[in-house]
Amino acid sequence: MKVRESGMPDEAYWDTFFDPDGVIERLGCVANSSDRIVEFGSGYGTFTLAAARRTYGTVHALEIEPDLVELLRAKAQALGLRNVNAIRRDFLEEGSGLADGSVDHAMAFNILHLEQPMVLLAEAHRVLASGGTLSIVHWKVDPATPRGPPMAMRPTPGQCRAWAEQCGFSFVRAEDLSPLCPHHWGLLLRRTSAA
Repeated sequence: MKVRESGMPDEAYWDTFFDPDGVIERLGCVANSSDRIVEFGSGYGTFTLAAARRTYGTVHALEIEPDLVELLRAKAQALGLRNVNAIRRDFLEEGSGLADGSVDHAMAFNILHLEQPMVLLAEAHRVLASGGTLSIVHWKVDPATPRGPPMAMRPTPGQCRAWAEQCGFSFVRAEDLSPLCPHHWGLLLRRTSAA
């Protein structure tokens, strides 16, 4: 199932919105050099590659678009990153394919405007090890943003926090990402209970 309003802008334009290394650092996506990570909806690999450069653990990049999966594989190979596992996967319909408790961090960036956000969050909870963390980044609900899904589809930080808490996560902190990506906000949550 494709995400509503899932059309990606051209990559050069997309890259102008983010400081991926800064976001990965600010949200603590890689706490240890051996962390195993999953990204739901990896797109161009903007954040996948930034995370993979910080860990020697596997970074699973799940993406429904086959051309984006191939692009990410080529980028990882060109950069000598052997820890990127780019997978063509409809994780809403099929799940992630990852084992229970098999990753340390999950990234859900610019994706929780999908029709069933709690399906994704429940899957993130399932694959995270106890104490593992989830980072969420999304477009601000602000008509001044140059792109992004329609305003009515954009979740707020409060909505995402509530959904995640219903799936067994506990809130760690909100992050003002304005200096790194002025049109986005961020959250960090921890897997602390069974859902």
